[in-house]
Amino acid sequence: MSRIERKERFIRAALLLAAFSAVSILAVITVFIFASGTPIMFRQGVGRFLFGMDWYPGQKSFGLLPMIVGSLLVTGGALVIGVPFGLACAVFLTEFSSKRLRNILKPVIELLAGIPSVVYGFIGVVVLVPFIRRTLGGPGLSVLAASIILGIMILPTVISISVDSLQALPPSYREGALAMGATRWQAVRLVLLPSARSGIVASIILGMGRAIGETMAVIMIAGNAAAIPHSPLDPVRTLTSNIALEMSYASGAHREALFATGVILFIIIMVLNFLAGLSSARRRRAR
Repeated sequence: MSRIERKERFIRAALLLAAFSAVSILAVITVFIFASGTPIMFRQGVGRFLFGMDWYPGQKSFGLLPMIVGSLLVTGGALVIGVPFGLACAVFLTEFSSKRLRNILKPVIELLAGIPSVVYGFIGVVVLVPFIRRTLGGPGLSVLAASIILGIMILPTVISISVDSLQALPPSYREGALAMGATRWQAVRLVLLPSARSGIVASIILGMGRAIGETMAVIMIAGNAAAIPHSPLDPVRTLTSNIALEMSYASGAHREALFATGVILFIIIMVLNFLAGLSSARRRRAR
């Protein structure tokens, strides 16, 4: 065996070991979370744990429904705000802007993903929360404030993947629609967006995963009340903020309940990632 072949085998073995180490770490984390969180779910009852209304760790009452509802409301609000703006920006960058402007705006938008979440939370506390309190009422720390901040935070994900999906379409789609007499907007609405649907859906699902997994910004601006909100102006607590707020002093059954909260969050994120992967696979098959 030559020296070059031995070197190639060593590099191949090192890369294989690195790949297996990443998978192994994920497997260890998964086993640890489930082993730590599932016992209390079965002791208390899965239905009672998931659909209980009261979260009183001192009384051994662990009802997760307010946090589940809070996470869904905040994530849904973020999608309502972020998805329309993200798609509009993606369509503008791909179809209506000049190449020079696109080369300037796209890196700036992607730069938003690199801003720490605590900075978004700080801006929300200083600017957004007082504005909501003065104009709409309520404490300001609310579902609405969290939804707006998270809607801004998911914009880079939605825009980047949607732009890539639209740019990946064959030029004949666009040219054929225009040749048949369609306006630029009609070509986008009737041909391009439906053709890039799987990629756009994947961007929305990944943005949803980013929103439902966010912690620091939500802790700062959501209010952290462990109760089901009845208005967008009511404070709310999400699954991630529930873990971050109480893990530092939790012990015994309380600690197990927080790990069980992580189990529920882990399952939600895995389902969203699976749906995003499925959508991407459908797009590749369609091509």
